[in-house]
Amino acid sequence: MNHFEPSQLAPILQKLQNLGKKVVFTNGVFDILHLGHVTYLQEARKQGDLLVVGLNSDASVRRIKGPLKPLLPLEERAEMLLALSCVDYTTFFEEDDPYNVIKTLRPDVLIKGGDWAVDKIIGADLVVSWGGKVANIPVVEGRSTTNLIQMVRERYGKK
Repeated sequence: MNHFEPSQLAPILQKLQNLGKKVVFTNGVFDILHLGHVTYLQEARKQGDLLVVGLNSDASVRRIKGPLKPLLPLEERAEMLLALSCVDYTTFFEEDDPYNVIKTLRPDVLIKGGDWAVDKIIGADLVVSWGGKVANIPVVEGRSTTNLIQMVRERYGKK
């Protein structure tokens, strides 16, 4: 499996960059994989030669989204993402944001969803400082984990 701690992944990516490969990085929880995620990740991968997805650790997700999340543990989320042909590597971070992992991995391209203004993307200052590119990708309307959970509640919840 291509799921590494950031300190293990950094030298792998550096070697690939030395060979002329463009590393794309994005991050998120990716708790329940859905069409919005898949479309987003496919578009992110088109921005370079390989895609690295940084995942919030389980503790990080709980701090940000509350005690009921994540629904799936980090290892399962990573394995599902790595099953997608557009995802080359996954890593994780314990902090509430990916700033330090971006600093460690030094991607050439930093991507977030269209709900993030480019100037608000965490780590953009780092990527720009080493000559990289920062961009956002439009989200697929109506496709989100929150919407999916709500749909399940409505269809299968207590009546």
